Amino acid sequence: MTAPLTIRTRRLGPVFDLLALHPDAFVFERAGLGVAALTTSALEGADVAALGREALALLRGHVVPTPDAPPFVVASLPFHPTDAAEILVPERSIRRTRPGDTWLLDASADSGTTFEPEPVPGRSPHGVFTAVQLSEHPSSEDYREVVGDARSRIRDGALRKVVLARTVAVDAGRSLDPRRLAHRLRAVDPQAYSFVVPLSGGEAGPRRSFVGASPELLLSRRGREVGSNPLAGSAPRSGDPAEDRANAEALSGSSKDREEHEIVVEAVAETLQPFCTELAWDPEPVLRETPNVWHLSTRFQGVLRDPAPSALDLVAALHPTPAVGGTPRDVALDAISALEPFDRGRYAGPVGWMDARGDGEWAIALRCAELRGDRAVLYAGAGIVAGSEPDDEVDETERKFRAFLDALRWG
Repeated sequence: MTAPLTIRTRRLGPVFDLLALHPDAFVFERAGLGVAALTTSALEGADVAALGREALALLRGHVVPTPDAPPFVVASLPFHPTDAAEILVPERSIRRTRPGDTWLLDASADSGTTFEPEPVPGRSPHGVFTAVQLSEHPSSEDYREVVGDARSRIRDGALRKVVLARTVAVDAGRSLDPRRLAHRLRAVDPQAYSFVVPLSGGEAGPRRSFVGASPELLLSRRGREVGSNPLAGSAPRSGDPAEDRANAEALSGSSKDREEHEIVVEAVAETLQPFCTELAWDPEPVLRETPNVWHLSTRFQGVLRDPAPSALDLVAALHPTPAVGGTPRDVALDAISALEPFDRGRYAGPVGWMDARGDGEWAIALRCAELRGDRAVLYAGAGIVAGSEPDDEVDETERKFRAFLDALRWG
């Protein structure tokens, strides 16, 4: 276990860009609020709740002179809950979890030196990727077959819902910059949870990173207040206002999408209720607008029992919800392993932070890609229920890919 540290703190300007901490920093941000962390050590294991308890013990042992800036850990956790996970312990970090309240926390050996931000370099976008630069896995034809297989399993009664994903590999022909990509994703949708996660391990070679901008909040915890905002069910956005409104209204009235969404709401409510003295959520799904997609959304707010479980305790209990896995959970995970021809890794896993109070914010890693040098692997998925049509699910994944490929031109 990492030894407790003495952490020096300093206020920074309220508009400090979290992406400017360091080119190799972990960044998690929404609407200007979030954290950035340069990490040198990690807590490792397959039990996320146990890792969370270890992290809390470590953080609470740190010496911090500023109560308003408790230290925190960060992580991008794997999708499969039995896979090995890492909780990253910052050496130098920045937190702005309240408007205008920006703190530098420094436990590095050179903390006496002047801290200089490293802004994201500007650059014009590159041209559109050509077909020869892109490789789908599985192909659209194969994905249709996989969706049909999943639908048969559902109609046979083995499943109610399963989420199936695809990838697109991109040969960019140039070195990709994760911070520039994150900067673009953030500009396109400031209300998304944008993240940059440096990846370690493996053979020597170009640096690896995991970058995305997710619309979906898995879990937030502030003292005894808890929130979640699952999304399931989607429809395309349109540049034509009348068509766009028609798409939104069709989504609201779609029995297939409402069933897909209700499965997620039931699971989140069932998981959170034992932890809460009060729990409320939208009685009907509401429309959530993103730049490229309409979603059905349900907002949860609750009051935790005392003593309140930590953010990572709650993340471990919730993940994976049917928004990214399926139901029944174990049957859906088995189906994903059988039907998806790749390892999800961190895609659709929790990403976020937790501090010494047990507070934190965690999104689901969606609308994302793994970058390695001049190559990227993009991920996109769709929820499958009995009423799903394979052509519609292919179209949903391809719309998500097109939006991310456009952003990747800035990377």
